[in-house]
Amino acid sequence: MLVMRPAQMADLAQVQRLAADSPVGVTSLPDDAARLQEKIAASEASLAAEVSFNGEESYFFVLEDSATGRLVGCSGIVASVGYSEPFYSFRNETFVHNSRELKIHNKIHVLSLCHDLTGNSLLVSFYVEPGLVDSVWAELNSRARLLFMASHPQRFADAVVVEIVGHSDEAGNSPFWDAVGRHFFAMTYTEAERLSGLKSRTFLAELMPHYPIYVPLLPDEAQEVMGQVHPRAQVSFDILTREGFETDHYIDIFDGGPTLHARTSGIRSIAHSQQVAVSVVSAASAVVKGTRQYVVSNGGLQDFRAIVLTLDWLPGQPVALSQAAAQLLGVVDGASVRLIAV
Repeated sequence: MLVMRPAQMADLAQVQRLAADSPVGVTSLPDDAARLQEKIAASEASLAAEVSFNGEESYFFVLEDSATGRLVGCSGIVASVGYSEPFYSFRNETFVHNSRELKIHNKIHVLSLCHDLTGNSLLVSFYVEPGLVDSVWAELNSRARLLFMASHPQRFADAVVVEIVGHSDEAGNSPFWDAVGRHFFAMTYTEAERLSGLKSRTFLAELMPHYPIYVPLLPDEAQEVMGQVHPRAQVSFDILTREGFETDHYIDIFDGGPTLHARTSGIRSIAHSQQVAVSVVSAASAVVKGTRQYVVSNGGLQDFRAIVLTLDWLPGQPVALSQAAAQLLGVVDGASVRLIAV
């Protein structure tokens, strides 16, 4: 059984193994022990803190095989972006050029550097091992953090954004970066993303052009990949669009990947998840059978746990859990869990 739980410092070596295999462009999951150690420490501090409103907290979760202790995925949440350092995006917009004398009226697509998304919560660091991409465990890895948000709404903003990794080829070349960013930095896309992961995107973003970029002046290859999703990020994109996230008017400043946006209250796993009482089957040998799969979480903080169970549950009724499932979730008879159908 796979269980999502908060990352611990003892997970560092395994988290770095996951980071090493993550796609180029996931700068929130750098292959660097020191940065990952900081990430886990920040998550532990955030979970231990008493929080009454969203600030600069961050939460980092891992997907663990309970039988072997092996980590097979991870994901995270930043409570608010853009305060410690600016959160830059390219805003897609249209400029109108008009000449009354020539009777010409043109609408031109432009990209403007901005930090409009400051203050939103941000989903980050999604990764699952390749063998789990098309499985229910990818759903668990992404959606369980939304159940965490539903259980602790005061810790998060009214809107959530996600930067999806954009198009790059197998050699790590990005047409969008080559057309825009590379003119300002003597480095490849892969080098720029690695440097951003080790340090910060801010210092590179501050050297990007602050005047609007006229899209028709970009090479066709760069225009074609704007808003495209990297194949290895497609699973995350698909899960989140089913959750109600939409492509907004923003793209990533490095690879042109789409930025998804949703009102927190409208996200499916938050809006439609239910908190229900637990009835633990007492007999050790009893088996709880079911017909539908659910992501189930215990609603905790430092002891947060989430798993996927096949249940025979009716709304308004307690949910019957086997002793094994209850133990994995850390709940007892009469406690409550939050669940949402897969």
